[in-house]
Amino acid sequence: MKFAHDFLFGAATASYQIEGAKDVDGKGPTNWDEFVKIPGKTFEGTTGEVAIDHYHRYKEDIKLMAEMGLESYRFSISWARIIPDGVGAINPKGIEFYNNIIDECLKYGIVPFVTLYHWDLPLSLEKDGGWLNRKTIDAFLNYANVCFESFGDRVKHFITFNETVIFCGHGYLAGAHPPGIHNAPEKYFQATHHVFTAHAKAVIAYKKRKQYGEIGLSHVFTPAFSVDNSEDNLFAAMHANQFNLNWFYDPILKGEYPDYVMAWLETQGIQPKITEDDRESLIISAPLNDFIGLNYYQPMRVERIHTPGDVVEPTRENATGAPGNPSFDGVYRTVAMDDKRYTKWGWEISPDGFVSGLQLLKEYYGDVRIYITENGLGDEDPIIEGEVCDIPRIHFINDHLVAVKKAIEIGVNVKGYYAWSAIDLLSWLNGFKKQYGFIYVDHANGLARKKKASYYWYKKVIETRGSNLKS
Repeated sequence: MKFAHDFLFGAATASYQIEGAKDVDGKGPTNWDEFVKIPGKTFEGTTGEVAIDHYHRYKEDIKLMAEMGLESYRFSISWARIIPDGVGAINPKGIEFYNNIIDECLKYGIVPFVTLYHWDLPLSLEKDGGWLNRKTIDAFLNYANVCFESFGDRVKHFITFNETVIFCGHGYLAGAHPPGIHNAPEKYFQATHHVFTAHAKAVIAYKKRKQYGEIGLSHVFTPAFSVDNSEDNLFAAMHANQFNLNWFYDPILKGEYPDYVMAWLETQGIQPKITEDDRESLIISAPLNDFIGLNYYQPMRVERIHTPGDVVEPTRENATGAPGNPSFDGVYRTVAMDDKRYTKWGWEISPDGFVSGLQLLKEYYGDVRIYITENGLGDEDPIIEGEVCDIPRIHFINDHLVAVKKAIEIGVNVKGYYAWSAIDLLSWLNGFKKQYGFIYVDHANGLARKKKASYYWYKKVIETRGSNLKS
């Protein structure tokens, strides 16, 4: 089977991880600019001050993407580059920069796929309570409208938010992302609700403009599976999916929260405050979502915890997604299994889990349009005789594209695949040690770009519509 011609082959990045130029041309400070100053929060104290200097080298980078044959490029906009204080005056240089990015993509026939929020919140909003403050909902809606007005004539694919579970979970449970709060589930659930409400209002506003594009949002897709068929562990998987999948997908696609989670929150006395306007926005926006974006790296293998008192001791090291940690509520733990394969960072490599998870999603939500908005291998790529030989990345992406094929064949409506990432970039917690890109960035040689083995391989995948993939 070849992928259809309306299936988009792309790759993705995020503003903080590539742009640099943190205070250039009127850009305001973000929560991450402040957070990385705290000792121990990032590997070797790395920051996004320069990142890979995409701000000054975007033409070179997009030209490389074009030479690879990318059909679409998913990138994010830095809110603080557009509206430096989060609210108030618009920065014309910020608008100009993203107009240049969009126009450069279109020059090569690359479809721009724009994420409005990929974790970098204007610092003034963070200091005013961030996603715990309802004013941030209104500020985001204003920012989204500025982007729709400025870019919507050429951008026909918008993602509102990227991975709410991560920036809220790491922000209010693990303390590993801004604002660095530990073990505050009541704040975590309130923050996620405010994000979902901001998304809903932005979707409604976008549709009123009649710009005839698509809008949705991207979630981490980490379906949970029991380690065995025991009743306790099957319950653990159900519980994990309710909290990590249904809590994040139901309000977006159904306009309501899952009863199971809401009942649990009520018993704990931590249900989020939800206004009637919030409820109405979620209900109205649910059928207006054009797609859901899935960021898939691994599934969860879970078992029930029987010994009370297991708690998360959050650190940068154990907030990286590797199995072995209990859930925040102590109901289950994630488990590394002897018969599974894992990356150097302990993430399971499971194309089969991808297919099973996509089937599960179809059962829950029907024929929703799906884009795989992230999928890729974090590794330390070897350089042999001057060539970047990232063969494990080729195998990883090959196997996951084969999984996407299988999912399409059984009726899952997948319309595109975006590898993470187009180019080596700054990892939020792991600095430049962990590489994901098709394009190597040489930090010892003036950030020189170099094509990896995977670059040439992915080019061939796109040219052949995936007919060269090995099952």
